[in-house]
Amino acid sequence: MYIEVENAGKTFLQNGKEFTAFTDVSLSIEKGEFICLLGPSGCGKSTLLNAIAGFSPITSGSIKIDGKEIKEPSVENVMIFQNYGLFPWRTVQKNVELGLESKKISKDERHKIADKYIELVGLENFKRSHPRQLSGGMQQRVSIARALAVDPEIIFMDEPFGALDAITRMKLQDDILSISKQEKKTIIFVTHDIEEAVFLADRIVIMTPNPGKIKSVVTVPLKGHRERTASDFLQIRDKIFELFNMKHEEQIEYII
Repeated sequence: MYIEVENAGKTFLQNGKEFTAFTDVSLSIEKGEFICLLGPSGCGKSTLLNAIAGFSPITSGSIKIDGKEIKEPSVENVMIFQNYGLFPWRTVQKNVELGLESKKISKDERHKIADKYIELVGLENFKRSHPRQLSGGMQQRVSIARALAVDPEIIFMDEPFGALDAITRMKLQDDILSISKQEKKTIIFVTHDIEEAVFLADRIVIMTPNPGKIKSVVTVPLKGHRERTASDFLQIRDKIFELFNMKHEEQIEYII
């Protein structure tokens, strides 16, 4: 298995008191999988994402990627946040090239790689624009192109579409699903939106709060293009709702 989380827990000191963000989390992820961490605010899903990415070391258990225990972030992986993280003084082209500059890649090769991913996210007509000239959805596309340009092994995404309007959000969901299939990247995506998780994920990891735990893991059997109003899509969405309402806390693997 590519990513192995075993009995992981994370405890903080908060206002002089011990606070457990998540506890006893075990999860296996295959290379190339699209995993959604789904749950309400306070269930520890973003903290778990940061722990797998190496930004927030766990206090118990273990997390391994490709057999190596994670102690710090890796340059082979990238994180995409909700706030885009673009440099306002750089053009789209220069923002996408940012991660390539540290790899000592020639200027011509940087341009070629950046052009490929700018085109992939549909911004080839805006590569000389600055972030202030772009909509929120377009800025997030730049962020995605920048992440893909460095050819990461894993892409971590922390509610990246949460600040966008509904129409833009759905378009970017279409885009990232298409890109994930085309690029065959391992993606771990945090969301509190059930429909978003059903639309994107190969498997959905449902988390519950106080403290954060994995309640269930749902395999989504939808292949190809996913239609949000189709009966099979709605059936899975309704099953997720049911799982949130179930009283027991036992972790169960579901295939719908």
